Formats: sequence, structure tokens, C-alpha cells
Amino acid sequence: MDSRLIETADDIAEGCAWLAGRCDRMAEAHALCGLPPLRRRPGGYPALLQAIVSQQLSVASADAVWGRLAALGAEDPAVLLAAGDEALRKAGLSRQKIAYAQALAAADLDYAALAGMPEDEALAALTAVKGIGQWTAEIYLMFAVGRRDVFAAGDLALQEAARILYGLEARPTPKALRRQAEAWAPWRAVAARMLWAYYRHARNREGVTG
Repeated sequence: MDSRLIETADDIAEGCAWLAGRCDRMAEAHALCGLPPLRRRPGGYPALLQAIVSQQLSVASADAVWGRLAALGAEDPAVLLAAGDEALRKAGLSRQKIAYAQALAAADLDYAALAGMPEDEALAALTAVKGIGQWTAEIYLMFAVGRRDVFAAGDLALQEAARILYGLEARPTPKALRRQAEAWAPWRAVAARMLWAYYRHARNREGVTG
């Protein structure tokens, strides 16, 4: 198991140097985009609740809903469970997201233990909670826990960045991208950051907005 975590910009720099030294395309992305951001954030129940709230919403809409939930005190799982469906609906949650939020609040997740679990066990623990899918679990492990070798192969921006950077005829499937990412171990989470940075660079170069 890879127990090392990404904690600082120096860790990102180390991962970038490792990737650039082993892959010319990663070296190209690094030269174009520089050091990608650390993107670490606090973990725990509030982070996963915010991930559920944000699903399929614009940033502005998600922020508005989150603000109303925070005003209710829903960052405390006991408060969310006591709030009731009507209060959560008024805060802006759909019926489905109310069920997901309540399932998360009632789940007995050991957030502190996730950092020390093997990746497959950590992913299984997270995805066992209703409303937490593979992508959400991988993003949580990458940015809230800081796992250095997790890769969200189902992310469309990562797929498109890989297509452009590696000159692929079509956007790779999640399975194909996951297989390609094996070459980036044990720094797959840094490779993801590099690809996201390269995706933003490619969009800006092509004048794409939104």
C-alpha cells in the first residue's frame, strides 16, 4: 500500500519531476503549465456533504444551497438528521439529494482511518454510502485525504486532456484511461493535476469558455 500523502507544493513538485522524467508528454505539459495547484482541502463529513450538494449544479447554485444548509447547521450530521425533509427541501436539496445527505449523515464512516487504508478498501468504504459514487470517492481521496496515487479516470476533463496531450483519435474510455494511468504510478494524483492544468491551457488556447 502507498501510504505517503500529498501535503505540500513540494510534494507536487516532486511528483511532476518524476512524471516529466519518465514521459515526454508529461514533460511538455509541465513546461507549458508549470506547477499545478495543491488543491488540498479539509476532509470529513462536511466535505462529502458538499460534494453531494454540488452534483449536477453550477458553482453558483451549489454555493447558494450550501450557504442555506450551513445556516441550518447541517455541517453537523446530527443537526441534518434532525432537520427533516421539508427544511432540507427549502434549503434547495432535491428529494434524491435529501436521501443521499441523510444516508451520509447516518453513515458510520471513520474519516481518520481512510488515510491509512489500502486504496480499494478506502474506495469501498466511501462508495458503500448511498450517493457517493466512484468519481466522488476518488476526488475526496485525492484532495481531502491527499492520497498520491488515486486517479479519477471517469472525469471527462481528464479524458479530454489525455486525448489532446497524447494525440489520441478519440477521448479514452475510463477503462482505457485507467490502464494508461498505470504508467504514472505512484504519482497518479499528480498526473491528474497535470492533466487538469493542461486541459485549462488547451481550452484557453482554443478560445473555449465555460
